[in-house]
Amino acid sequence: MSKQNKDQKPVNIPKPTIDDIHNDVSGYTAKDIYVLEGLEPVRRRPGMYIGSTGLSGLHHLIFEVTDNSLDEVAAGFCKNIEISLLPNNRVSVLDDGRGIPVDIHKQTKKSALETVLTTLHAGAKFGGKSYKIAGGLHGVGVSVVNALSKYLKAEVYRDNFVYWQEYKQGKPISKVNKEKGEKGKHGTKITFEPDEEIFPEIKFDWKTILDHLREQAYLAKQVKITLQDLREKDNEKKYVFYFSSGLVSFLQFLLFDREVKSLQKQLFYVKDECQDMQIEIALAYTEDIESVEISFANNIKTPEGGMHLTGFRTALTRVLNDYLKEHSDKNKENISLTGDDVREGLVALISIKLHEPQFEGQTKAKLGNPDARVAVDQVMSKAFRDFLEKNPDDAKRILEKCMISARARNAAKTARDNVLRKSVFETATLPGKLADCISNKPSESELFIVEGESAGGSTKQARDRNIQAVLPLRGKILNVEKARLDKMMASEEIKAIILALGTAISENFNLNKLRYHKIILAADADCDGAHIRILLLTLFYRYFKPLVENGYIYIAQPPLYRIQKGKDIYYAYNDSQKEQILQKIIGLSDKKEIKDNKTTKGKIKLVVESEEEQQDHQEEHKNSEQELNMDNYKGISIQRYKGLGEMNPEQLWETTMDPANRVLLKVTVKDAQDADKLMSILMGDEVLPRKKFIEAYAKKVKNLDI
Repeated sequence: MSKQNKDQKPVNIPKPTIDDIHNDVSGYTAKDIYVLEGLEPVRRRPGMYIGSTGLSGLHHLIFEVTDNSLDEVAAGFCKNIEISLLPNNRVSVLDDGRGIPVDIHKQTKKSALETVLTTLHAGAKFGGKSYKIAGGLHGVGVSVVNALSKYLKAEVYRDNFVYWQEYKQGKPISKVNKEKGEKGKHGTKITFEPDEEIFPEIKFDWKTILDHLREQAYLAKQVKITLQDLREKDNEKKYVFYFSSGLVSFLQFLLFDREVKSLQKQLFYVKDECQDMQIEIALAYTEDIESVEISFANNIKTPEGGMHLTGFRTALTRVLNDYLKEHSDKNKENISLTGDDVREGLVALISIKLHEPQFEGQTKAKLGNPDARVAVDQVMSKAFRDFLEKNPDDAKRILEKCMISARARNAAKTARDNVLRKSVFETATLPGKLADCISNKPSESELFIVEGESAGGSTKQARDRNIQAVLPLRGKILNVEKARLDKMMASEEIKAIILALGTAISENFNLNKLRYHKIILAADADCDGAHIRILLLTLFYRYFKPLVENGYIYIAQPPLYRIQKGKDIYYAYNDSQKEQILQKIIGLSDKKEIKDNKTTKGKIKLVVESEEEQQDHQEEHKNSEQELNMDNYKGISIQRYKGLGEMNPEQLWETTMDPANRVLLKVTVKDAQDADKLMSILMGDEVLPRKKFIEAYAKKVKNLDI
């Protein structure tokens, strides 16, 4: 806002009269009411229908179309689904279901095919006859895909004919054509190309689609689902999923994928009906600490759970507590198990199929049917109780696991309370090693977490004391992969992190009390530094997950080399950049522009090269290395940093801490999940997965510090 001139007099704005208000109201008439026809509401507000116009919404288009094919599977009319990623951002989904009807619709006076593709809430899932169970509850799936597509073609195979129609942005650009088809062939094929006017980035991710379809193949057992990538002729891929055991196969996959041992000799599985709902549950307890609960309603994944998950959890906790009471000799401490106690190490799958699911939002993240909670509770209670009675050895192992968790919870509460009494909000006492910043505004404050006294000393001298705080750690923190909260709370380094953040931990965690909105992990650019980052990422993902989810965690990018010739200084962040800079200096290559950043001492040359560019220059660097000789290096000083502590404060500020020059990587949930999984492999108890990982990646290690 601009400041008012001192000589400028204040302007008196007259209050509106009754006549003014009347005139404004009378000007608001029927002509001001806009009626959006057809699929125009979808194009105006796409987020209401697919969640967002980002990559998640883009992939949601594929899943909306495949959901319709899976509904045909649930109805018993489809055995094969084929999804193809095609050139020019096109995708096709083909099934061998009944095929969308093509006869004239009485209400719209148009082909049923065109009606389904161009009308919201038009489909066979509202009448209650054609689909007893369906994931496409809202009847908007394929029409929404049509509305948000630059091009769409629908092909229907029925009655030995092929019927097809083309659309642009949801509007027909051709009539429904009819041609002679293959005898006996039936089904539907939808080919679409997302509209770049709606989606800023159109880039289909193979793994995202593959993971989703794998889940669907487990849920729709004995159905063949094929995914093929035909976008590049030289890189075509094809996966075929077919699982005969359904949810049990899914559970076995999760156990294998997590590479953890099951405590049970027998996996628990039940499939039953209750209140006209089909309920299927599979679970196993593992030696792990973390739990995995994945729920589905009508084959639609519900990442936020809902009533079916609530019913499962209630039954699980109640049955185990009842069983424990009946075997009081096993519970001399008179411990009552909580939901957290009984879910530690649990891997569970809950699938429910019901006639009229009530999802929250078109993205179907949460199931809201209250009767689903009651039905799942009843089925789970009876079946799991029978399982414990028939498998006493498994019951004993499960209860021992839950009891250990309960004891650890009580110990952790005592330790946590002791730490919280010393928290900054109660005693205004921060960890002694923390060099805090002057600002008390979290939005502008940064916390650098560094390893080692040397690095901590340099960072403290280099920082902007107004907004940058520094917390040096002593050595590598505790590996929380296999440590419970009580052991964590005994770690001085982790306690220092908790106190510095101000958020507390576990059920006492409060994001509103976070003291810094940038938490920057600053580790050395070597193998040890990478190890420290993984340990810290796993800690934050496991016990401070909202910090990751809200984008408060960053990774600093310190340079690996300092190269100087005369007054010109260059920093390289990897070997590839170092070679490129040297070639530039001695005149062997001028392909890459090096940007100047003026400082008080000559020029600082910062080269920022993408991963793709590094790969492109890899061979070039290899070949040119032979041309370099000692004469070429005269007058050039090359310093390789072994750690942050080797940089003087000026260098550390210029390269790693200065907001104007530094490069920070924001940590996403996926980054943390990958780090968490890598930690399970490298730092877990199992030797075989670690051995396989080392054998697979050892050849890719180019420089190893010993």
